[in-house]
Amino acid sequence: MRFAFFTSTPLTPAEGSGTFVGIRELERALIRLGHAVEIRALGFRSGFHTLDRWLYNAGLVLDPPAADVAVGFDLDGFLWARRRRIPFVASLKGIIADELRAERGWTRTLLSVQAGWEHKNVARADCVLVTSRYCADVVHREYGVAPPKIRVVPEPIDLADWEARFARAVRRPAERPTVLSVARMYPRKRLGDLLEAASCLRDRLPDLQVRLVGNGPERARLVRLHARLGLGDTVIFLGEISRRQLAEEYVNADGCCLPSVQEGFGIVFLEAMAAGLPVVACRAAAVPEVVPDGAAGLLVEPRNPERLAEALVELLTDSGRRKEFGEAGRRRAAEFAASRVAERFLEAVAS
Repeated sequence: MRFAFFTSTPLTPAEGSGTFVGIRELERALIRLGHAVEIRALGFRSGFHTLDRWLYNAGLVLDPPAADVAVGFDLDGFLWARRRRIPFVASLKGIIADELRAERGWTRTLLSVQAGWEHKNVARADCVLVTSRYCADVVHREYGVAPPKIRVVPEPIDLADWEARFARAVRRPAERPTVLSVARMYPRKRLGDLLEAASCLRDRLPDLQVRLVGNGPERARLVRLHARLGLGDTVIFLGEISRRQLAEEYVNADGCCLPSVQEGFGIVFLEAMAAGLPVVACRAAAVPEVVPDGAAGLLVEPRNPERLAEALVELLTDSGRRKEFGEAGRRRAAEFAASRVAERFLEAVAS
């Protein structure tokens, strides 16, 4: 089967975040299964992403794909779908109307515009794929999509690739308890709560180090909070790093923490569990569907740095429990192997 993938999300881990990773892994898995995939990627960039997304979609109308099925990720395809001649699937990596609730100012305003386009996209699609049951409920509530039109297909992970990278990664001497957090720095990720938790732990875990991977709109505010709390090297900003470096960060950490309050899925949790890391996160959005609470990680109430700190202490001071959670996490991550997810994708599209 020939698939055309529409995406105006930048195809880099730094800018495209989990959306890029999910699209790339699905593409590779489908090709391994003998299917053809053409990714229609964003080309021209003005520096104003909302405008770029509209121009990208207008371009699809002028140059329609030669494929058996078109898959539009998030809002992409909403203009082309009005005149489509082939089946069209809208695949939502997150629900923009849900994501914007945690944003502020112009970011929220522009996301509201994009949510309107995404609404049109799902209305014009033959079926709508979402990454979690949480997203299925949200897309029904926010966009009025009828449940029979919705299919749940989780995000995939290339376990073989990650396991090879973990095996090659340089191990550093274990000198201090280390927590890794990987995220695009948006308000909904609540990384400030993690900094507050680190501040709470300076007496109980004086050698603790939290290592933050990623950049984004919240970085400047987080840097100011870091200075105000006097965190020093208790919290390190690593910025954008390569996949090789990220593998090294995973294998040298004792745990992973991301206190996000809005996740359509949360592929970083899969990566952490594949590395054998116990997870501390929030009982919010789709996170409980990905991280089994009390088995592969500890989930706490959102927006509560004190409870986050308690959960971190619980894991960082109990090596036996960390090992138990890590082994359970590896088994959990294997359930989302790219080959399995690709088969579920094909079943959803066929139905």
